[in-house]
Amino acid sequence: MIPRVYRHVFRMRDARRAAALMLALALTGCATMDQYLPTWRSFGVYKIDINQGNYLSQDMVDKLKVGMTQTQVRQLLGTPLLTSPFRPDRWDYVYEYTRQGKVVEHRNFTVWFDDSKLARWEGDAMPESVVELNRSASAKALPTQAPGDKGLWDRFLDVFRK
Repeated sequence: MIPRVYRHVFRMRDARRAAALMLALALTGCATMDQYLPTWRSFGVYKIDINQGNYLSQDMVDKLKVGMTQTQVRQLLGTPLLTSPFRPDRWDYVYEYTRQGKVVEHRNFTVWFDDSKLARWEGDAMPESVVELNRSASAKALPTQAPGDKGLWDRFLDVFRK
């Protein structure tokens, strides 16, 4: 039997343990909240889609030839996103597409020069052509809906249309 004086201490200790357990459970639940409701933090806030950098296609890369001048490469691929004053013989073309604040696509392409002539290049896989680039960009920006798939609002209105 616990003396009457110490009963209060045990109740307080139990209350603290229960509060700590509830806090731990609540914090654990927040980690999975982003999985099931990814936009709950940005509720009501619109984030625009951002295309940033150099939009390159495989057609452009196929036109590169060893020995081209820096001016010819710049006319073909555009102005590089990154040029370093410490390494003027290397140009980096970076492309990034961000949707709702999350990076959807990221590509790097690097060109090296030797005596102001194109020596070599390497990078990530590029889309086949500009037409393919436009098709993939519109598919990302404008999600398509299947003809038979109705949204919640359309199903709500169907109840009143019948």
